[in-house]
Formats: sequence, C-alpha cells, structure tokens
Amino acid sequence: MTASETVRTFLQAAEKRDYDTALALVTDDVEYHNIPLPPVYGPQGVKDTLEMLLATCQGFEVVIHHEVANGDVVMNERTDRFLQNGTWAELPVAGVFVVRDGKIASWHDYFDLDTIMKQLAPPAE
Repeated sequence: MTASETVRTFLQAAEKRDYDTALALVTDDVEYHNIPLPPVYGPQGVKDTLEMLLATCQGFEVVIHHEVANGDVVMNERTDRFLQNGTWAELPVAGVFVVRDGKIASWHDYFDLDTIMKQLAPPAE
C-alpha cells in the first residue's frame, strides 16, 4: 500500500468509527496534533481524541479535495463534516501525514478552531 493509500484507508476507517482498522494503520509512537490543541501520542491517544471529537455527532465524513504525496509524506486539503442533530458542520482542514514502514507515524491537522466551534455550539436562547 502506498503512503497515500494508507492515509485514505485510515480516514475511511475513522469515518466509520472502525477504530480497529484505523489504529492498525498507526505506529505505536504516532503523534496526532490538531494544531490549535495540544498533541497526543500513541494509538490510544488517537482513539481517545477521535472519540471525543465524534462523541456528539451522528455522522462523520472526510471529503478530500486535493492530495499530494512525496515518498512517505502525504498532504491533503479536505473538509471534515460532522453531523449533529440533523445538521452538517463543515471544517476546512489541511492535513500532513508522515508514513513510516506502512503506518502513520505523524498526523498534523491545521484548521481554525473557531470555525467549527461556532457551528457546533448550542443555539443562544
């Protein structure tokens, strides 16, 4: 599997919350960093973060608009979509993945936290 295929397979598994498949594609020392937030490490850190991000969502989609790969580095421009109470919230994301020995060793997502928080915040009364 190419680095790009590894990343896409990982993201597809994350969409389905198929953590067994997703976590089999990360290294034991993986670093996952949502750049506005502190980084987490290891498969459990990835799982805990994904579960926290998706806890209130009934659906999750990753729409990749552009992707480039150079060796073991994969960069994508995408929209992460979160279904909450019948409404889709959309977050533009730039992701950078480094694959080592066929597994994701580093995953950095760059986005504006305020963009998603405004969409997912409960309506003002």
